Amino acid sequence: MNKKITAAITAVHGVVPPNKLTNKDLEKMVDTNDEWIVSRTGIKERRIIEKGKALSDLGAEIVEGICKKRGISPLELDIVIVATVTGDHRFPSTSNIICDKAGATNAWGFDVNAACSGFLFALTTGQQFIENQSAKKVLVIGGDIMSSIVDYTDRSTCIIFGDGAGGVLLEPNEEGLGIQDSIMRVDGSGKEYLVQQAGGSLEPITKENVETPAMYIHQEGATVFKFAVTNMADVSAEIMERNHLTADDVAWLVPHQANLRIIDATARRMGLSKDKVMINIQKYGNTTSGTIPLCLWEWEDQLKKGDNLVLAAFGGGFTWGAVYLKWAY
Repeated sequence: MNKKITAAITAVHGVVPPNKLTNKDLEKMVDTNDEWIVSRTGIKERRIIEKGKALSDLGAEIVEGICKKRGISPLELDIVIVATVTGDHRFPSTSNIICDKAGATNAWGFDVNAACSGFLFALTTGQQFIENQSAKKVLVIGGDIMSSIVDYTDRSTCIIFGDGAGGVLLEPNEEGLGIQDSIMRVDGSGKEYLVQQAGGSLEPITKENVETPAMYIHQEGATVFKFAVTNMADVSAEIMERNHLTADDVAWLVPHQANLRIIDATARRMGLSKDKVMINIQKYGNTTSGTIPLCLWEWEDQLKKGDNLVLAAFGGGFTWGAVYLKWAY
């Protein structure tokens, strides 16, 4: 009898730009202060990409880093899936450009747009190719260059977002490790509360709207916060319940880094103490699709084979979800 094939993470890598934008820097740009930002979000600084660089540059570094760790050539990659809302261009896909820059010329790929839940949506998409045995090596990247769509005169959004990306390699596993279960949800009625209004087919870029707020992220913070706290916590508790996991069974919660209060609420709902929660929001802010893989990269040396991880996110759209996986190395 053939053993069930699961999709397991076999390598992880992250890349953040060197330039830091601290709360003190923001105090000089908008009417805000360090204490206000830290108390409401938990963020102390975020990274901002250099001029002339794009997501594909971070992505190509991730491909290189992962292939080096696994001792493989980029030519061995079958598929590259990129979760982002800030691709290099409307088209071609950033996946295309990353494959070219990184020499992954035997791979095909595409971009996934699910805002802050993007990495989870891309991860569970990559999982399908491994499980149905149509691919052996699927690279999943989550990353965003949020500085490209943030209005640095809008104090409600510019304090939150940063730039960065991370990625994982998915490979077949027959030991029962890897992705065990996932729950993904969307609710498009939430679009007005967190949106980049202009730039799509509904409201194309024109000379009239090019300098207007419609070009940048618009967020109704209180509404988004309320939805995020409830849904991210609910879905995390639901996946534990569905898989008969207690708080003792979970080694780590890997939450999307949007706001420290949302992370804390999710951990409380799951019954987890803070030492089981990956938190790096203070250093990088909200990198949207990049937050979860950046956590895995930073905590990689603390992860043990067989550890139960719950990955959870909430994003604009609205989108949200949770993934339960067993660490494979």
